[in-house]
Amino acid sequence: MNASELVGRRVTVEAPATIANLGAGYDTLGLAVTHALRVTVAAREGDPRTSPVELKVEGHGADELPANRSNRFVVALEDGLAALGIEGADRLAWTIDMRNEIPLERGLGSSAAATVAGIVAAGALAGRPIDAPTALRLATRIEGHPDNVAPALLGGLTASVTLERGVETIRLDPPDDIAVVAWIPDRRLATTEMRRVLPDVVPRADAVANVARVAFGVAGLASGRSGALALLTEDRLHEPYRAAVYPELPAIVAAARAAGAIGACLAGSGSTVAAFVAADGPVDEVGDAMQAASQELGLAGVVALIWPQPVGARVVDTD
Repeated sequence: MNASELVGRRVTVEAPATIANLGAGYDTLGLAVTHALRVTVAAREGDPRTSPVELKVEGHGADELPANRSNRFVVALEDGLAALGIEGADRLAWTIDMRNEIPLERGLGSSAAATVAGIVAAGALAGRPIDAPTALRLATRIEGHPDNVAPALLGGLTASVTLERGVETIRLDPPDDIAVVAWIPDRRLATTEMRRVLPDVVPRADAVANVARVAFGVAGLASGRSGALALLTEDRLHEPYRAAVYPELPAIVAAARAAGAIGACLAGSGSTVAAFVAADGPVDEVGDAMQAASQELGLAGVVALIWPQPVGARVVDTD
């Protein structure tokens, strides 16, 4: 298929927000949650007199996301078409409408959702869905690590590892008796900046502690024991170091636990703090406690109630 055959086609896709790192599961574990990015994209003939990307954004990122080929969705869309062997996609123009519920640079996987949505949209436009292993490999190459893109693509809880031969992921159904109370500060934290504060070498005791918590936590969740989140959300590899940049973090996590959360941790590289609470438990109390602790420290933000999402990226409509 030649790219010119895509002209006039339009698809709508949706990808969920994610909570990566997931406590002790640094760069490994991710959970899809119910905030979402929905994108409608139409292919049109390229015109050198106009922009190749016409972008409209409702919600987070309005008047901020780039209306050009550096847009993460467009990068993934064109990489996906190239992987399908469709030549000339870079000569097309795109009309894109986004409805984005995912805050930018808050640790909820906004760029991963855009990446996965672009790859899924490529398959839908071509009428040949990209298989999951290929989609995961492409998304990981674009994002740099798989812990956000795997749950965005597959939904649920994912454990991923990057190997020389590619990316391997195992998906589990997410716990259905857990709510996620998210404290989303106004403060943005860029992933690249938050990675710079991490050391190249960590104490053996800290590494062992994290390995043990990941093993226990994943085994517990796989067997239906959502209480395993209490240990799984205790981290010694990245949160202590990121607290140097985000000094309010320990107090917010402690407040959530004290108010009755099973566990709480930094979402991705932050600034969102995710508290896991029994669905019939003290949901409001945990949100109030995180907000009070943050405001006492001068950090403004909002509380959002979100839920584990079993469904990953999907095609909503084709035309």
